[in-house]
Amino acid sequence: METSPIPVVTVQTAPFEDQRPGTNGLRRKTAVFEGKKNYLQNYIQSLLSSIDLRDRQGCTMVVGSDGRYFSRAAIEVIVQMAAANGIGRLVIGLNGLLSTPAVSCIIRKIKAIGGIILTASHNPGGPGGDFGIKFNVANGGEDFRISQVSRTLEEYAICPELRIDLSRLGRQEFDLENKFKPFRVEIVDSVEVYLQMLRNIYDFSAIKSLLTGPDQLKIHIDAMNGVMGPYVRRILCDELGAPANSAVNCIPLEDFGGRPPEPNLTYATSLVDAMKGGEFGFGAAFDADGDRYMILGENGFFVNPSDSVAVIAANLSTIPYFRQHGARGFARSMATSAALDRVAKAMKLALYETPTGWRYFGNLMDSGRCSLCGEESFGTGSDHIREKDGLWSVLAWLSIIAARKQGVEQIVREHWARFGRNYFCRFDYEGLDPRAAFYLMRDLETVISDKAFSNQKFAVGDHVYSVEKAENFEYIDPVDGTVARNQPCLGMCASVPNSLHFQILD
Repeated sequence: METSPIPVVTVQTAPFEDQRPGTNGLRRKTAVFEGKKNYLQNYIQSLLSSIDLRDRQGCTMVVGSDGRYFSRAAIEVIVQMAAANGIGRLVIGLNGLLSTPAVSCIIRKIKAIGGIILTASHNPGGPGGDFGIKFNVANGGEDFRISQVSRTLEEYAICPELRIDLSRLGRQEFDLENKFKPFRVEIVDSVEVYLQMLRNIYDFSAIKSLLTGPDQLKIHIDAMNGVMGPYVRRILCDELGAPANSAVNCIPLEDFGGRPPEPNLTYATSLVDAMKGGEFGFGAAFDADGDRYMILGENGFFVNPSDSVAVIAANLSTIPYFRQHGARGFARSMATSAALDRVAKAMKLALYETPTGWRYFGNLMDSGRCSLCGEESFGTGSDHIREKDGLWSVLAWLSIIAARKQGVEQIVREHWARFGRNYFCRFDYEGLDPRAAFYLMRDLETVISDKAFSNQKFAVGDHVYSVEKAENFEYIDPVDGTVARNQPCLGMCASVPNSLHFQILD
């Protein structure tokens, strides 16, 4: 029995003034996406319309989410609108789940035109939490043309009768009432393609030997009830042999178990407590979408993210991928300590200091200038994909431990002894009054812009600190020549052998 083609409907709408994505896509309270009529539809139409129609017709896109509340409903709308806008094929993770690194991996693997990632990263989930949409283009990086389209949007196209089954692996095809047909959706294993990529980067046999046997390294991995649960179970436990009880909080939950899925000392307290007991030699936690991570050693020894990327850089020779391809340069955000600079200098490699925002790293990697990069917010990545990658970073650490046959703390302390130590702290202030924050930053800028401020000395206990640099950070992208300004930076050095590095960011 033949069925009628699914109709395409055009709906009139009006633009929203607040649909300008930031460095990590568009993030708003879930109630905004769920409650404001056409809010989600407007943004998806703007996203799709930002792709040239000639490129859009019949193309392939990837869709995934971190599993937070409203993801399934949003995926249904995305599918309906992608079909109506001429997309030929959508590749979606099983049950809608794909980590951000996995989306970028699949985009590059199947040469998709881009991917839509539903995540608000480490922000809380649930009906009272946050929701976000990020669009990564063909090279795996983010796209910033969407806001231009959203300002003048007057209508969107949708196939409201189209339904898919996210729980069934395989292909689903639909006949549409337009010239773009057939429309195909493929539900794929969320982990497999990403796992294959990691097999080509790391020596899995060496890591497996580390995690199994009588002298195994006991690890404790917290997926924080985000998307990383299936990846941790499949890769660290099933593939690399870590005991099943090595991984906790591996069931993705819409509200992440009621806690912010943020891998730091404040929110990953259960991991910190477990590691302080001394039973485990290595611990890690991931954020909701899997691009950020935290590393702990035995007895809860904390590796700050600035040191983490520097240690990885200094030990790239333990990773087969870098032994084969070499290292072309390093990059860090200006908010990240200069620990990586020391390694770059010792290795005689270029070091790029960039503004906050992963796209600056992406430009460097695409142009062949950078092989490894990191930021102070627990994100590290390399040119294997154009995104930061939490599990990749954890495997890098396990590779270093396997090769050096040392614990986390010993590796870090030997790193400090060799390269020197940069002290680094990050403070997150939440729920601030925007007006008060504005005046604080304005007054701070006034202080640091005064030429007399440089070289001032401040005594704290037995140490005297002098201001080495105070500036509004400016970056000229060596690839496309764009200029980024107005990121206040304050650097201080102490009259002690190790250095002290502060940044105060707007």
